[in-house]
Amino acid sequence: MTGFALLLVLAAAVAHATWNYWSKKANGGTPFIWLFASISAVIYLPLAIGIILIQKPVIGWPQLAFMLGSGVLHSLYFILLNKGYKVGDLSVIYPLARGTGPLISVIIAILVLGEQPSALALAGAILIGLGIVVITGNPFKMKGHDSRKPVVFAVLCGTMIAGYTVWDKAAVSTLLIPPLLLDWAANLCRVLLLTPYAFKNWDKVRAQWTHHKPEVIGVAILCPLAYILVLTAMVFTPVSYIAPAREISILIGVMMGAHFLSEGNIAVRLIGAGAMALGLVAIALG
Repeated sequence: MTGFALLLVLAAAVAHATWNYWSKKANGGTPFIWLFASISAVIYLPLAIGIILIQKPVIGWPQLAFMLGSGVLHSLYFILLNKGYKVGDLSVIYPLARGTGPLISVIIAILVLGEQPSALALAGAILIGLGIVVITGNPFKMKGHDSRKPVVFAVLCGTMIAGYTVWDKAAVSTLLIPPLLLDWAANLCRVLLLTPYAFKNWDKVRAQWTHHKPEVIGVAILCPLAYILVLTAMVFTPVSYIAPAREISILIGVMMGAHFLSEGNIAVRLIGAGAMALGLVAIALG
C-alpha cells in the first residue's frame, strides 16, 4: 500500500468514526437516514455535475446497474446499522460490524477477484481481527435473545460492508466510475428508496430535524466524504489491503464510545487498539 493510499484511508477512518458517533447519538432510525441522505445529495450535487462535465466518464447500462446495486447495498447497511445502534453500544456494534466486513472482503477479493495479498498484509489483517476480539470480548457468549440482537445486526452490517466493498471496487477500478459520482448516485438511490417511508412518517422526520439538526448535517457531510476517500484509494490499491486498513476507525469509534458515551472498559480496549495499530502498519508495509 502506498503512502498516499494510507493517508486517504486514515482520513476516511476519522471521518467514518465521527459520523457513526453522531448517528448513534441521534439514534434516529430510518427518518434520520432519509434526512442526512437527502441533504447530502444536495450538498454533493455540484461536485457530481462538475465531474460529469470535466471528466466526461462513460455512463452506460453497466455503470447505471452498478450505481443502482451500490445504492441498494448501502441502504441495507444503513438500515441494519441504525437498528443495531438502537439495541447496542457504539463500542460493540461499531467494532463488530467493521471487523466482520474486512474478513469477508479479503476472502472474496482472494477467491473472486484473484488478488494475492502478501503474507505480511494477511498477518496485519489477522492482528486487526484479534484486536477487535480483545476490544469487544466474546460477544457469542452472551445469553438471551436481547443480548444477541446487537451481535446479529452487527454481523449483518459486516456482510453488507463486504458486499458493497467488493461491488464498489469493481465499479471504480473496472467500470471506471468516478468515486464521488458513484457515491452520489448510491446516495440518491437511497433517498428515492426511503422517500415513501419518510412521507408516511413525516412527523418523525420533522422531530429528528428539530432535535438533531447538527448531527444530521454532520453525517450528511462526513458520511460521503469518508467513503469517497476510500473509493479513491481503491482505484489504485487492492481491496484486500484497503478493507482491513480502514478498520483503524474502530480505534477512534471505541474511544468516542468510552469517552463521550461512557461505555467504559477503556484499558482492555486500548490493548486491542494497539494490536489493530500494529496490523495497520503490517498492511501498509505489505
